[in-house]
Amino acid sequence: MKNLLEVYERQFDKLQSKSLELLEKIPDEKLFLKPRELHQSFAMFSCGEYILRSAGAVEQTFGGITTRLWDDPFEWTLPEKLSTVAAIREYLAEVEATRKKGFTFFTSDEDLKKQMPAPEKIKTIFEILLETVSRAEHFQGRAFAVFQMISDEKLPRI
Repeated sequence: MKNLLEVYERQFDKLQSKSLELLEKIPDEKLFLKPRELHQSFAMFSCGEYILRSAGAVEQTFGGITTRLWDDPFEWTLPEKLSTVAAIREYLAEVEATRKKGFTFFTSDEDLKKQMPAPEKIKTIFEILLETVSRAEHFQGRAFAVFQMISDEKLPRI
């Protein structure tokens, strides 16, 4: 059986590649296009916003692991700042570099049992990574759903 660190590494790699693949299918003019909102549905965001939220979840976690600062990247990932596919692609590369740096802190699966102060309470690194993958995949899934609503193009393979 693969060790858990390798499984997490693959999951984060897959997140990154799927976001990049979806991003390549969205023209700049549709990046922040929102589908029609209905008053009885949840708040709707655009593909670009959901991709940024997915990457932001990863950035926040690995920023916390590497520097113990759990800053929410919301302020520097606003659509006004990252308004093009190229700018978001660059941001995703920065997030990936932060994530890879974070993984250098781990030497074995035993490290996943260690506890650290996460934003609100002490958790194991295993829990922190599991919650991050889950949250990031959730936002990414929403980006895929919005893409289906605004485009006739075939979705990238999920």
